[in-house]
Amino acid sequence: MLLIPYQELSADTLEGLIEAFVLREGTEYGEQDISLSDKVAQVKSQLQADQLVILYSELHESVDIITKQQWRQLVKQGEIESDQL
Repeated sequence: MLLIPYQELSADTLEGLIEAFVLREGTEYGEQDISLSDKVAQVKSQLQADQLVILYSELHESVDIITKQQWRQLVKQGEIESDQL
């Protein structure tokens, strides 16, 4: 698995990746609906704040967005090399 710095992605690629993530997650935001663009903005802010990371799986040929805590757990389990972070 490889860490992909969000800054190295084009704006369109990053936007598409985040949209796919948000739509796939289907996260509930409580009683009030939040627009797709607002959800995308929230994820983008979390990437910029270094709370989330983008991870590419060579094995599955897939990209995912995970929390920094999830990343650390994968490193601890030996699934990812720690020098990538």
